Formats: sequence, structure tokens, C-alpha cells
Amino acid sequence: MAVLILKNIPLEGPGTIEDFLREEGIPYRVLELSEGEEPPDIGEYSHLVVMGGPMAVYEMDSYPYLRTEAGLIEGFIDSGRAVLGICLGAQMIAHVLGARVYPGGVKEIGWYTVDITPEGMEDRVFSRLAVDGSPRAEVFHWHGDTFDLPDGAVRTATSEVYPNQAFRYGGKVHALQFHIEVTPEIVREWFEDEEGVDPEGMLRETQRRYPEYRKRAEGFYREFFT
Repeated sequence: MAVLILKNIPLEGPGTIEDFLREEGIPYRVLELSEGEEPPDIGEYSHLVVMGGPMAVYEMDSYPYLRTEAGLIEGFIDSGRAVLGICLGAQMIAHVLGARVYPGGVKEIGWYTVDITPEGMEDRVFSRLAVDGSPRAEVFHWHGDTFDLPDGAVRTATSEVYPNQAFRYGGKVHALQFHIEVTPEIVREWFEDEEGVDPEGMLRETQRRYPEYRKRAEGFYREFFT
């Protein structure tokens, strides 16, 4: 077992995903696509994790490495291996599966509650994000794009603003619009130069939520990486 992690920009790293893999002794490699690193032979890896980034699926002409990323995602899905997409990573999975990706009506930045669907609550991986066993999850967002639900996919989380917050495809592919990997340090770094947001207030909110958030994320990782 080994995990390949795709980064789209240096700033958006794997956070608590990497912490979990390191603590569990699971081999992994972080591939810096924006730095021009060449992808390895995917036959060496059982799992693929695709991180976020400020670019969009429909900007591949400006970010040609996204085409490489799409090919890697397609290779993992076609070979029946596990894939996890976070934010842009989720949008890339939707794109590879033939769904439309496009700008949403509003940006979601900060902590929001999403509703877990009955299918999400029945999913042994996704249900680990539920708060106290309820059909809801409190999650951290930073996105403005959204996607249509791919053919054959099962919606696992939804909200009034963005109906497709998360989905599962087959038994091993999970796409999340939100960031389960964040830590207070990551949030501080992301909001350092962001205008129109109270960074100290956002950091206090993150620190308050973080201990339980991390526990739920680790429950998700434990199921996904087994």
C-alpha cells in the first residue's frame, strides 16, 4: 500500500492527511505538479489524493499540468483504485467523469454546515464526518466553483447553496468540495493576505472547532485508507 498525493500549488498541502499517513506508517509521495515534477508509475500506488488550488478546471490552457492530473485521476479510477479529491480535486474528479464544472453563484469561505444524504450516512467512509451521529457535517470551505453530479455517482452531502457538496463514485472514489485536511496553521496561512475577511476571527473559530474536526477527519482517513 502506498499513497500518491497531487498538489496544485505549494500553499495547499495535505495537512492532516499527511499527518495521518505518517503516524500510521503508510508510505506516500507528494507530487508538486505546479513545480513541474513528473508523475511516477501509478502501478506503485494503491490510493490517489488530489488537493485543492485557486485555479479552475476550465483553465487548463493556463495550467496545462491539470491535464496531467486528469490523466492520473482517470488511470486510478479505471484501474479500480481509491481516489480522494478535495475542493479543486473534487472538481477534477467530476470533470474526468464527464460532468460539467462551472462558477457557482457565491463563494463559500469559512465554516459551514452541510447535510449528509441518507446514502452518505450509509457510507462507511463518509459517515465518519457526521457530527454526533446526526446527518450533518461542519466543514471548512474555500471555493467558488461547483459541478454537476456525474452519471453513476451518488451524492453524499448537499446544501441549499451548493446541492453537490460531495459524492462517491463506485466504492472507492470520494469527492469533497470542502477541506477536511485543514489545521489552524493552514487557515492562518491562507487568510494572511485575504481581503474582506477577519483573519483573527476565522482563526479563533478554527481553533475552537479543530479538535473535534480532526477526530472526524481521522475517522474518514482510517476507513478510506484501509
